Amino acid sequence: MSATVQSITVLGASGSIGVSTLDVIARHPDRYKVFALTADRRWQVLATQCLAYRPRYAVMKDPVSASALEMELRRQGCTTEVLQGDDALAQVASDPEVDTVMAAIVGAAGLLPTLAAVRAGKKVLLANKEALVMAGGLFTRVVAESGALLLPIDSEHNAIFQCLPNHRADYLQQGLKSSGVRKILLTASGGPFRNTPLSDLPKVTPEQACAHPNWSMGQKISVDSATMLNKGLELIEACWLFNARPQQVQVVVHPQSVIHSMVEYIDGSVLAQLGNPDMRTPIAHALAWPERIESGVASLDLIATARLDFSSPDYMRFPCLRLAQQAAETAGTAPAILNAANEVAVASFLQRRIRFDQIAVVIEQVLSRIVSVEPHDLGHVQAADAEARALAQQLIAQW
Repeated sequence: MSATVQSITVLGASGSIGVSTLDVIARHPDRYKVFALTADRRWQVLATQCLAYRPRYAVMKDPVSASALEMELRRQGCTTEVLQGDDALAQVASDPEVDTVMAAIVGAAGLLPTLAAVRAGKKVLLANKEALVMAGGLFTRVVAESGALLLPIDSEHNAIFQCLPNHRADYLQQGLKSSGVRKILLTASGGPFRNTPLSDLPKVTPEQACAHPNWSMGQKISVDSATMLNKGLELIEACWLFNARPQQVQVVVHPQSVIHSMVEYIDGSVLAQLGNPDMRTPIAHALAWPERIESGVASLDLIATARLDFSSPDYMRFPCLRLAQQAAETAGTAPAILNAANEVAVASFLQRRIRFDQIAVVIEQVLSRIVSVEPHDLGHVQAADAEARALAQQLIAQW
């Protein structure tokens, strides 16, 4: 192989982002090779991927799943070494042979291995928004100290990045003003319940909440999109990625999901990034940046699209977005508390223990009862996360 081949670890390989990443990698065997693949429990999916890509390591967080994966790989004659646990995740994210890490583990579980990659100075493709939501200040400080390259994978943040001037790399230090940017326009599809009568929202089922009209995603992120909490997390993430104040990020409902976000400059120019709703576009962009490569995504047919609609978000319909904006303005550990309460509430909704409309109630009660503090280290963040989870579980158990 040539010296230009990038060695890649995919954290969360069995999820939708991981699968899309491997699809793009497979299109460019002359540019990329897989060093490690990781998953939580879906060992059957990881086994298939290991047989296809032959990574050096496969990591399962769950020990039972790790044993099952190892047995299957040995049976198939695959020499991939199977590791297990959080330390192994950090190991394959920071290994000296790794050039690039796709950070696609969903939720708070992705924070530590993503930080390990950043500390090791890797090129980190960030699809785990919770890392910045929970510990944005600590995370961006480590990025600056380590010299890691942080590239956003969320379609919205990748769009913003594409609309900012490539010759400027000091957003974290100088903020948007250094690039002549007035504000960020963060687009949102509005999810499956954008027009659902408010009186019907308490009757929403997990299956309905997971049926996103435009994107194919996992259960948790699909529910977050349905409540628009996901857009709130993205607002917080945008503030950290681009050193923006919450007031500089405007959420715009755009149901077609063709414009993935926009940037308004102080001279009145508005730049937008358009494309089909396919995560292989931002993945390919970040993998090859500052170059461009084929992603496998079909060309956007503007004639067939015909129209682009925009509206303001309805906070009566989407109280989770309002709560996220409040957490962004409060700062400190408030975003970590918000995220933890939401993860517990969404899991309970998927288990049919609470109603769809009660997700926001859980988050609001947890935020109102736990005081936000300025975290000085990761321990403060983890303590706030644990406290919020415990309180959310306690509140749900009482219903």
